[in-house]
Amino acid sequence: MKNDKFVIFDRDGVINIEKSYLYKIEDFEYETGVIEGLKKLKKLGYRFLIITNQAGIAKGYYTEGDYLKLEKFIMDDLKNKGIDIEKTYYCPHHPEGEGRYRKECECRKPSVGNFLKAINEFSIDVEKSFMVGDRITDLIPAEKLGFKTVMVKTGYGLENISKLADYGLKSLVVENINEFADLLMKK
Repeated sequence: MKNDKFVIFDRDGVINIEKSYLYKIEDFEYETGVIEGLKKLKKLGYRFLIITNQAGIAKGYYTEGDYLKLEKFIMDDLKNKGIDIEKTYYCPHHPEGEGRYRKECECRKPSVGNFLKAINEFSIDVEKSFMVGDRITDLIPAEKLGFKTVMVKTGYGLENISKLADYGLKSLVVENINEFADLLMKK
């Protein structure tokens, strides 16, 4: 039975400030309004997941171990702030990657693979759930599956807003996660 409402987030440019191929803990910084926004969304009964492409692994900029170390740091830090991220789904592949990571796959956004895994694993009610991203590729698979989509102006958001209509996306556009939470609280 589908009964859980979620907000799924892209990571880079949405949760944290976009820094090309981020993998070092010391370079990690939250985007403006993230903590406040997540706390408001939690009060509204939403649960949280992250779905992220990590092409830096495929391109050899950092290892899967480097990525997992940063992921653990983020999850632990948010937990210490009273916010639980249920799980992070990541894609380490890229069609121009190296070795075993060089491939077309179903887990790399805009493909739906990681979204389908999340829906099945958490019994997500997509009609009551949202995907928040800063790129068109974050929103295409979510909308295809029935999620409501949200484009933040952080990260690559400003560059991608003009492309929403080109892809037929009916996304809500907000400054950041905190503004999105405020809008939901008013409903």
